[in-house]
Amino acid sequence: MQSSAASSPELSQLPRPRLRQRGLLRELFETIVLIGAIYALVNLATVRFVVEGPSMQPNFYTGQVLIISRLNYMLGDPQRGDIVVFNPPDQPADEPPYIKRLIGLPGDTVEIRDTQVYVNGVALNEPYINEPCRPGRCPDKTWQLGPDEYFVMGDNRNHSTDSRAFSRPLTRDRIIGEAIVRYWPPEAWGLVSHIAYPQQP
Repeated sequence: MQSSAASSPELSQLPRPRLRQRGLLRELFETIVLIGAIYALVNLATVRFVVEGPSMQPNFYTGQVLIISRLNYMLGDPQRGDIVVFNPPDQPADEPPYIKRLIGLPGDTVEIRDTQVYVNGVALNEPYINEPCRPGRCPDKTWQLGPDEYFVMGDNRNHSTDSRAFSRPLTRDRIIGEAIVRYWPPEAWGLVSHIAYPQQP
C-alpha cells in the first residue's frame, strides 16, 4: 500500500504525451499545403476568362465566365472548331486576350468567296454563326497558312475583329488555351467544346 501511494506523486509529475496534439497540427499543416498545391496546379492548368463584346454571339455573350484549359494544348494540338482564347498578333502585353473559333489549321488554305468560307477548297458548314456575313465584312480573299499558323473568326462575323483583319496569322505561341466550361451565369452553365460544330473536312 505504501509503495503504491509513494509512486503516485512521481507518476503525476511525469510529462504527459503530446503526440495527439502534434498529429493534429501536422495534419492541419499538410492539409493547407495540399490545398495550396491543388490551387496552384489548377491555376497553372486553367485560366478564367470573362467574355466581352458581341463577336461570339449567339454562342457567348458579354459577362459570361469561362474556364480556359491550357492543358489541352500541352497534351494535343488545336483542332478546327475549337473555341480558343489568345493574344492577337501585334497586341501589347497589357491588352486583354480575344476569344474566337479556330477555322484554319497549319498548312490550310482559307478562302472567303462570295461571303462563304472555304478550307482547302471545301465550303464549311457553319450553323453556329450569328447571321450571314455581309460582303463588306467578308470580301473575297485567300490566306495560305504556314506550319505554325492558325486562322480564327468570330461567330458573329459582321461584328468581329479576327484573322480577316490581323496584320499576320495567329501563331501557336499566342494561343492561351481552349474554352472548356462556361460556369457563369448559372443558367448558362455547360461544356463549351465544339458548340454547335458539325463534322468538318
